[in-house]
Amino acid sequence: MKAVAMPTVSRVAVCGGTHGNELAGIYLVREMLKKRADGTEPVSVVTVMSNPRAAQLCVRYVETDLNRCFTRAALSAPVSETSPYEMIRSQELNALLGAQRSVDLLCDLHNTTANTGLCLITYSDRDWICLHICKHLQFPYMLDICYAKAYLCPTSVSISMEIGPQPHGVVRSVIFSAMQEGVQLMMDWICQFNSGTLFEGGWVDVYTMVKNIDYPRDSETHMISAAVHPDLQDRDFCLLHPGDPMFLCFSGETLRYRGKEALYPFFINEGAYYEKGVALSLARKRRVQIPSVRSETLR
Repeated sequence: MKAVAMPTVSRVAVCGGTHGNELAGIYLVREMLKKRADGTEPVSVVTVMSNPRAAQLCVRYVETDLNRCFTRAALSAPVSETSPYEMIRSQELNALLGAQRSVDLLCDLHNTTANTGLCLITYSDRDWICLHICKHLQFPYMLDICYAKAYLCPTSVSISMEIGPQPHGVVRSVIFSAMQEGVQLMMDWICQFNSGTLFEGGWVDVYTMVKNIDYPRDSETHMISAAVHPDLQDRDFCLLHPGDPMFLCFSGETLRYRGKEALYPFFINEGAYYEKGVALSLARKRRVQIPSVRSETLR
């Protein structure tokens, strides 16, 4: 594939605390805020605490999930003092980060209780900047890359960094360090790209979400009637075949995966998704070819 010349990435937003009990991103943002820019940095970094009220209370959200408030309808809806806090905050963030491409790339930091390791979520399989960053991080981490629906994404070039397992309301040093290094590797790639380095193309393995699976539920009470099976628990991004154990009923019965094709589960037994009726997500794995890229200002 022919090399693609792309604009430099001169302004980056790093956002933590979109969910106020996902502490690695919150503490990393607080650490970054201590370092004042002196104007000599090769890339301007905007550091944002996305949901400061939820972060102060150490809860996922105050009134509604901020990460579901960035639809076009939500961002264009009229708000008042009685509107949910996160609806108001989403429009503030959109004005800060999304208006007239005020940042070139946004990195949203998250934790998960699931055993995902370092997982990057990008929002297009043709976003060459994000996919090259993913390729750059894949070597040291052997990370997993998901192509999924955008959430906190007021700019057109956005990436979410999910790292787990980490309980909500807790910060684990190994998770914090992995997130800190992941952000630094991303910034290193951006600086090299801006300086004119040609990054060779190649192939990147990505996981495209197919569907969500709910827990089995009692037909009358609608309460869950099973937990994730021990053979599936903590096996994020490991292939799930038809007939494999999926749930263990509280009555002792094993329920098996009844799909027609083998798929890759992720966000298995994520604590925050109980309220959303999601026990796990299923994805297909595929290889995406990406072109070589370079900064268009240096030819």
